[in-house]
Amino acid sequence: MLRSVRDIIGYRVKATDGQIGTVKDFYFDDEAWTVRYIVLDTGHWLPGRRVLISPESVGEPDWQREILPVNLSRQKIDESPDVDLERPVSRQKQSQLSTYYDWTPYWGYMGPVIGRGTTKVAEADPAMDHEPDEHLRSAREVCHYRIHASDGEIGHLQDFIVQTEGWVLRYLVVDTRVWLPAKKVLVSPAWIERVDWPTAEVYVDLERETIKNGPRFDYHSPVNREYEVRMFDYYGRPVYWD
Repeated sequence: MLRSVRDIIGYRVKATDGQIGTVKDFYFDDEAWTVRYIVLDTGHWLPGRRVLISPESVGEPDWQREILPVNLSRQKIDESPDVDLERPVSRQKQSQLSTYYDWTPYWGYMGPVIGRGTTKVAEADPAMDHEPDEHLRSAREVCHYRIHASDGEIGHLQDFIVQTEGWVLRYLVVDTRVWLPAKKVLVSPAWIERVDWPTAEVYVDLERETIKNGPRFDYHSPVNREYEVRMFDYYGRPVYWD
């Protein structure tokens, strides 16, 4: 199912034995464009603490009640290794979490490479264990990045559309209000030429005029296969589900 990341932020997170907080953010891998962790704000239960939860531990969301269940107990989360989210998360800290929760380290398997219909395996580099993971990004921080077409700026990144089966970021929601008032469009990560992280800018391989006439995205309408087929057909790009 395809859902807005911004809509899921704020969902209540429920452990096997009670509520434990709310979704605060998503950390994704900027190479595979896949969610690696859900950031949990534990609120009054563990004041001042935030916890990283792997999608491995997430069950089927209750969309009507806005609940994200996890197959972990409150005690298990309470006793988990502390992570200082005010600083970039190191691979060593992620290894501690993987060992503690028995999660599969994602740097051994990075998952599907967006737009290529294949998988990518990452080689672990022990020398980098203590260094910040340069490819782990906060979805909240990346939102508001400026988006550039091949011939000029077109707007800013407002949101992501995530496929909850596998937690892959399928689309960037681009708000073109500066250039095209009140229009939003979807752009696949496969169409990104590069991201300039220091300047917070995303460059996509599409012309402004092409985007101008592209299918409009509306939060009130579902992103279903019919919409996706129409969009990929318009842009003349290969679909990801083949």
